[in-house]
Amino acid sequence: MSSNNDPVIIPMLERKQNDLPGMDASDPNTLTEEAVLSFHNISYQETVRHGFSFCKKTCVIERLSNIKKEEPFEMSSNNDPVIIPMLERKQNDLPGMDASDPNTLTEEAVLSFHNISYQETVRHGFSFCKKTCVIERLSNIKLLDVLAARKDPRGLSGDILINGKPRPANFTCTSGYVPQNDTVMHTVTVRDNIEFSAALRLPMTMTKDEKRRRINEVLELLHLDKESNAQPRSKELRKRTSIAMELVTEHPILFLDDPTTYLDLRTTTDVISGLKMMSRRGRTIIFSIYLPPYSIFRLFDSLTLVASGKVMFHGPAQEALEYFKSAGYNYESHNNFADFFLDIINGGFSALLDTEEDGHDVEKDKELSERQHQVRENLANMYAQSSLYSEMRTDLDLLLVEQKSGRSSALEIMCVTPFWYQLGWIIHRSFKNIKGFPRIIIIKATITAIVAVILGTVFHVLRNDCTAVQRRAALLFLLTSFECITGMTTGELFVIDRDHFLHEHTSGYYRVSSYFLGKLLGELVPRRLLPSIIFTVIVFSITGVITDVKGVFTMIFTIMMLACCTSSVPLSLGAGENAAALPTELITIYFMFMLLISGLSLYSVNLMRDLSWIKSLSIPHYGFIALQHNELVGQNFCPEHKTAEVSGCQNFVM
Repeated sequence: MSSNNDPVIIPMLERKQNDLPGMDASDPNTLTEEAVLSFHNISYQETVRHGFSFCKKTCVIERLSNIKKEEPFEMSSNNDPVIIPMLERKQNDLPGMDASDPNTLTEEAVLSFHNISYQETVRHGFSFCKKTCVIERLSNIKLLDVLAARKDPRGLSGDILINGKPRPANFTCTSGYVPQNDTVMHTVTVRDNIEFSAALRLPMTMTKDEKRRRINEVLELLHLDKESNAQPRSKELRKRTSIAMELVTEHPILFLDDPTTYLDLRTTTDVISGLKMMSRRGRTIIFSIYLPPYSIFRLFDSLTLVASGKVMFHGPAQEALEYFKSAGYNYESHNNFADFFLDIINGGFSALLDTEEDGHDVEKDKELSERQHQVRENLANMYAQSSLYSEMRTDLDLLLVEQKSGRSSALEIMCVTPFWYQLGWIIHRSFKNIKGFPRIIIIKATITAIVAVILGTVFHVLRNDCTAVQRRAALLFLLTSFECITGMTTGELFVIDRDHFLHEHTSGYYRVSSYFLGKLLGELVPRRLLPSIIFTVIVFSITGVITDVKGVFTMIFTIMMLACCTSSVPLSLGAGENAAALPTELITIYFMFMLLISGLSLYSVNLMRDLSWIKSLSIPHYGFIALQHNELVGQNFCPEHKTAEVSGCQNFVM
């Protein structure tokens, strides 16, 4: 429904009377016989609020078409069967590259795999004492990830060939991959995301106009041209943006992990039709998909059904139905092809053979898992004895004959752009990402300024006498505490973007060094160092602690070093964890304990004498000492005393 003026048709299923006993049709509260729902000239007004929290503007929008948008179903189990279509290609559509060379293949890319198995190394336990075990499995991981070299190649046995040759070490950089969970930045626009991919993955020899032309072609292909300047907030828009970021590179092979996730039927048809069009231009399209409708299934050229690590079927997609029907499986004319295939593999009712009617009863007490295992074993054996397998075996043997070199045992990330070019684009995107959270920036700046004003007011105008030395030390300690507390959550900087980094680095966007330095300069500096400098300047301006220019810059430099040191600890722990909760808790315990030790040293020197060795492990201690050295050392706070007469005042000179 797209318009308030469109007629509405609501079919009501026929029901027999008294189907719901105990209810009276004359009483709408206890309705029984028939329920007729009708609506008459309805409209809907939605109140929308936008702007900052304390000054939001309210407007009323009258609409009925955008009330609710249903999300499509998402596959959530690794044990689900995988459908991998390979779309048809034409030769010589991508001239200028040699198909015999896997590093520069273009014309026609034929991917084949032979007797593959996979061993996965699993680590569990605490960060510093994790246990490692090796599990041999292929059914519990995605076959698509193994074919696309998104798994550690050291666990792979068997051969995966491209045009009869082993995959090159940099295969992840010369092929495209769209993960099921999108990895786009939703704080920048659709065009910005695609431009980032084009800038770092297309060769430097391409001009800006050529890159811009290719970006516009991809936007038009996926119907993103009208939404190019919008931020990809919705799941549907993020999915299409993620696909566009891979299409813009025009790699000869493109892998997609369920590209229809979060897409409605119309958008799904547009995306698959676009992929079909690209396959006719010479590109190999391989993707997994869950329960495609017939309008999508009819576009497939080749179909592979995999379950429990074994191939159930591989061949032309349009021959799959006849293959299972000829094997004795019943197909209902109104059933969807994909539902029928998955029902067979999972041991469903449609998988019952006609031979069961001849007296072979199914054991009713048999467990579902055992039944599925038996059905899949039978399907795998049936396919191994079929003519389709014989034809495929002949083609595979020809490819194996052409194989001469060995398989690479390690991934090699090869970037097409230099270090400084990558660094510039990473910093540019980081600043745009920060601009995407204006409310958070304003709130943090406001809180920082308020805390600085309160702290400065408490220590307003410190006097230059011996009675104010203790207050000066307390002020410096609170400043140290503020830097430590605000730096505890810095570990989330890498944890939040972990999936983005793994996908982009593996795909050849940038090197680790450029990403690390770019994140520090683009996000750590504006988010950590600038607020610390502003906080320090406000506090010292109110308290009047330092009056000379040299002392001010020395203090700011010391604060920056303290902020960097306090941030480095959560960053180092957070980089090795998948979640930010554990590193944050450990960092909180560490800093709270070390701040307690530093605070006690202000008032009880004798108490801390036996625990002085702990100070060598304390970042707050070194920062506190550095601030005291800059502020107090060499200062005479009791001018009436001479240097030789220091015993009369303990706070005479530091």
